[in-house]
Amino acid sequence: MSQDDASGQPTLIRGGAASERRPGLRAAGLASARIAGPIVARHGGGVLARLKSDWPAIVGAEMAASTWPEALARGGTLKLRVAPMKGLEIQHRAPLVIERINLFFGRGVVERLALVQGPLPLPPPAMREPTRPLARSDEAALEYQLNAVADPELRAALDRLGRSIIGASKP
Repeated sequence: MSQDDASGQPTLIRGGAASERRPGLRAAGLASARIAGPIVARHGGGVLARLKSDWPAIVGAEMAASTWPEALARGGTLKLRVAPMKGLEIQHRAPLVIERINLFFGRGVVERLALVQGPLPLPPPAMREPTRPLARSDEAALEYQLNAVADPELRAALDRLGRSIIGASKP
């Protein structure tokens, strides 16, 4: 407070908007989180996004290869896309899937599964062909090239790489 006006009452001097502005860019993360947070929470998008990103960790690699979470309804119904010919198996394992999901989130997120058979959105990972065993001459040549490497971790990694390259080539 300072300065008196004509009536003798003290008045408050406020800094103008120009004095409070800072030049340059400001982060929009906090503002966007305040706006988007309630919307995402209302529609269950946060839970579904975490389900999709952590799906193999939640249900295991084998089940993740034949299933994909598509949508999560308000009542806790998870729409789960299942690869053809795996529907019956997943139907029998539904209580286990629900338990794993709820355990992952630490609360009851999913009440039931709605299975939809059809192609998965992502193709399953391609299986690599096993490498053939190396001939003695190839193994000796690889060992000779790795003699100069002193670091044991690097040497082991280069050994695995060399074996996979030489073993994959046609004899």
